[in-house]
Amino acid sequence: MTLAIFDLDGTLLSGDSDYAWGQFLVEKKLVDTQAYKEANDRFFQQYQAGTLDIHEYLAFSLAPLTQFTPSELTQLHQSFMAEKVVPMMQEKANALIQDHKKQGHFLLMITATNQFVTGPIATALGMDHIIAPIPEVINGQYTGNIVGVPSFQEGKVTRLNDWLKETGYSMAGSYFYSDSRNDLPLLELVDHPIAVDADDVLSKIAKERGWPHLSLRG
Repeated sequence: MTLAIFDLDGTLLSGDSDYAWGQFLVEKKLVDTQAYKEANDRFFQQYQAGTLDIHEYLAFSLAPLTQFTPSELTQLHQSFMAEKVVPMMQEKANALIQDHKKQGHFLLMITATNQFVTGPIATALGMDHIIAPIPEVINGQYTGNIVGVPSFQEGKVTRLNDWLKETGYSMAGSYFYSDSRNDLPLLELVDHPIAVDADDVLSKIAKERGWPHLSLRG
């Protein structure tokens, strides 16, 4: 079965769910609003510049999860989906997903945004599977740590290769859609790399290499 692989933030969504979750926490006054906003903005700028330390960022972004019970987090995420994520969903992205689904392709999301934030989004978008940084849970409570390799930059390739070994799926004929320079390692691995509303660095590389460049906006 052919793999249709999708990045999430800035690709299928018109914005960034990780950054939006931080904004949501600030707006609800569930964190130290000024300090958290400043850090969230700084990490987002580092991500866009391709200089993000993923372990430092995950320590920051997962810390608030330790302050709530699972039921509280479920309720918060439902509000987050309605207020922040649904407005970022795109009709053209949904049409693209449905096109691959009609072709019988396996829909795989690979994202650097942790699975607490992105798991429900992947389900809402109709993905068959998601690979994302996995927050550690002990005795039903988030610890603020992650399990295994974060799926960021080269880590996306590492996690994908592990998943391929576990499942027996092949990369033959594979597609990958992304907006970000951070995803070059995986774009270079698939048979059909496709830039989507790409940043300046990825736009330039896509043009040089003759990769398609789509827009899902509007």
